[in-house]
Parts: sequence; C-alpha cells; structure tokens
Amino acid sequence: MEFSLTTLGTASALPTAYRYPSAHVVTFRERLFLIDCGEGAQMQMRRAGVPFSKIDNIFLSHLHGDHFFGLFGLLSTFGMMGRLQPLYIYAPEGFRRSLDYFLSEFGDGIKYEIRFTPVKCKEPTTIIDGKKLEIIAFPLRHRMETYGYIFREKVPQLNIYKHLIEPYKLTLREIGSFKNGEDVFREDGTLLLNKDFAYLPYSPRQIAYCSDTAPFAKLPEYVKGSDLLYHEATFGSDLKDIASMTMHSTAEQAANTAVLSGSKKLIIGHFSSRYKSPVCLLEEARKIFKESYLAEEGTKFEVPFVPNK
Repeated sequence: MEFSLTTLGTASALPTAYRYPSAHVVTFRERLFLIDCGEGAQMQMRRAGVPFSKIDNIFLSHLHGDHFFGLFGLLSTFGMMGRLQPLYIYAPEGFRRSLDYFLSEFGDGIKYEIRFTPVKCKEPTTIIDGKKLEIIAFPLRHRMETYGYIFREKVPQLNIYKHLIEPYKLTLREIGSFKNGEDVFREDGTLLLNKDFAYLPYSPRQIAYCSDTAPFAKLPEYVKGSDLLYHEATFGSDLKDIASMTMHSTAEQAANTAVLSGSKKLIIGHFSSRYKSPVCLLEEARKIFKESYLAEEGTKFEVPFVPNK
C-alpha cells in the first residue's frame, strides 16, 4: 500500500543546471497526485517513471511562475496523447484567468474536460473526501495567496480479535458494532467494551506539503502529526533577513516547524540558487531535527505501511 512523495523539482525561482522548479508527485496506493508544476516537470516525470495517464488531480500552491509555468505544456501533452478522462485542477481563484486564456488560444487539441476548483480557505479545509484518502488545503503566509496540502489516509474500519468470537458467542450484529467502534450492551446487562474486542489494523498515514511560506504560529498545528513533512527551506539562517523580506523560510525554521508539529520526517526543498550545494541547509536543519533530509530530483520518500498485530 504505497504512500510516497517523489520530488521532481527542488529549486526556487531561478532554476540551475542541476535543479528544476517546484514539482512533486504524491502516490497513494495506485493513485498519483501532482503538486505544483514548474518548468521542466514533464521531463522530470519521464525520468522518474511517472505515468502521465495516472495524473488525474493537480494541485497548485500559488501562482508564482516557478510553481506552475510547466502546467500548460503538460496539458497540451495530455491532449496529444489522446487523453479523454477528466482532469481536476485545484488552485487559487486567480488561476482561472490563465487557464481560460490558454484554452481559448491553444486548446484546440484538448478533447478532455478540465474541471477547475478554486481553493479559498482561512483554516484547513477538506477539498477531496475519498473513501480511503482525504486531501486538505490550508493557508500559508507568503507574498501572495498560497496554500499547502495535506494527504491524510482515512482511519480504517476496526478489526475483530477473531479468537474471541467463539468464546463470547459474538453475533454478526455485535461484530458489526465492534467494527464501527461501538461498545456492545447485551440483553442480560453485560457490557462488552470495544477496546477489548477490536483493534485498529494499521495507523493512518499523513503527508503534508508546505510550499513557499514564512513561519507563523498556526502552521505546526495545521501539519500536526505528519509522517512526512515537506517544507520549503529557501535560505539558511545566514540569509534570514532576506527570508523574512521575501516571506520564505530558513532551514532552521523548517526544522522548528517539524519539531513543534510532532512530524516524523522532514524533507526540505525549494533551495535558493545562491547555494551551489544545499548540504549546509541540511546540516542546519539536523541540528534541530535529526530526521531531516534533502529533496533531490527524482528521489522518492516512502511512508511505510505498518500493520498493527
């Protein structure tokens, strides 16, 4: 049951010879979700083996060019590939004008439907509520309207301790009640507590994506308990004044968010072109949060599925 984040582009506004603008893919079981789509995203998807046909949902954090200038080429490619299934795009309302212009001027080859949903929220808000996965948008603090996204696995139905079924002569109705998290009251007055008869088969997992943002007090609460937290770290503390002025984060600030949110693993990316190597940013983050890692083009970070016994 794969749940992973593949980082395709880890540069900030200015791409380098070795890093591409922002683009990332979340894989949940058999489904793929594209987050941001900077220039070169198509090439990076090819290199990483991301099948274009499985991208049905695209999420844009904000409308700075390094986060979405690659999208229109991708939409055209979908058209040339004969795509027919609908494509769902979630982005700030301002994207509508760019999309309408693209379709009016260059959309002749697009035969599939593009369903655009504007993202607008002041607190974490569910934008996709699936059977096994919930996707939540939450506001970030940047120079323009910007959102992060949480991919949260749904809490599964409880399992029954099978060895207790026969000794307690559990009925199908009682088993159903236990699976739904309920206690059972029998006609003879006996109370059977759910915790004694049922258990969570596995712990739900969560991946959080924090695009361009300055640190703010509510952010750790928004991404609380993430198994994997992607957080921009455009600058090191040596350039914290520039980070503050441009409303970005330092590696130290990203690590602080990981600590305060109780996240298990931190991936830092969106590195300024000022840094030929971002290793210094990783070292800065690890001084505060040991489980910090560098985003690299084409690297997949997996959240393991761990069944409860």
